Amino acid sequence: MDLALLRTFVTVHRAGSFTRAAALLGLSQPAVTSQIRTLERQLGRPLFLRQARGVTPTTIGDELAHKAAPHLDALVEIAERGLDDESSLRTLHLAGPPEFTAERALPALVELTGDDGQGFALRTSFGNAEETLEGLAAGHHDLAISTARPRGALLTATPLCDEEHVLVASPRWAERAGLGELPLKDAAALERLPVVEVHESLPFVSRYWASVFDSRPTASGTVIVPDLRAVLGCAAAGAGLAVLPRYLCTTALERGEVVALHEPAVPPLRTYFLVVRTGTLAMPHIARAHEWLQRAASDWC
Repeated sequence: MDLALLRTFVTVHRAGSFTRAAALLGLSQPAVTSQIRTLERQLGRPLFLRQARGVTPTTIGDELAHKAAPHLDALVEIAERGLDDESSLRTLHLAGPPEFTAERALPALVELTGDDGQGFALRTSFGNAEETLEGLAAGHHDLAISTARPRGALLTATPLCDEEHVLVASPRWAERAGLGELPLKDAAALERLPVVEVHESLPFVSRYWASVFDSRPTASGTVIVPDLRAVLGCAAAGAGLAVLPRYLCTTALERGEVVALHEPAVPPLRTYFLVVRTGTLAMPHIARAHEWLQRAASDWC
């Protein structure tokens, strides 16, 4: 059986689409379709059910993928390790949310970008979870950091760490509103404070309100800025309350630039995932970065 046909088949199986598989393989869609039909003729069985949006594997298709994929991934690993020995520097394309990537991931990965023959060059893209996962699936990135766990077989996600969210404001606003310890389920005292957020939909504030107060915020955003570091700066300057990851505002809390308005017994958490295209951890530079970030994350929790 032709290994090229099997490689195309496994890619289609993981991608769930001839079009997406063609992009990942660098082939035209007709070429991918032709290869799958050739393999189906050789096996005498259909491997996929064609649908309006993508394809669904048949039982035979799932069985073949289960048997073939590990061996193909092993061959890729052998080939890539050989290439890695010959080339002193590979390029890792990383994508993720701007604040977490800049403050956490990049400082950790810089140690792997040396010229000792084991490092790699680094190219970084910022985006939200949807943009990041779409880019990874399309082959634009090698490794993604996402707050959403992807579905399907094309992408594989590994939990990285949890971040705690903190409700903060400047000391002036806290004093002005007369805020001390808030009742666990009472957000009434917060309604008169302006809100600083990353989006008009108030994603961080809404998540906090739902988790801690079992309600929805009644205020609208006073300052909207699409970067949590800027949100922190605006909150410290007195623009209003904000919900921020604790790692991002710890220094500001210690310096008294902002104060925590509430300390719930169970603070809201958000999980970050390391995501790769299934099978690409066979590539040494991706595997090294993946492992290194997991090690670094043990100190972030």
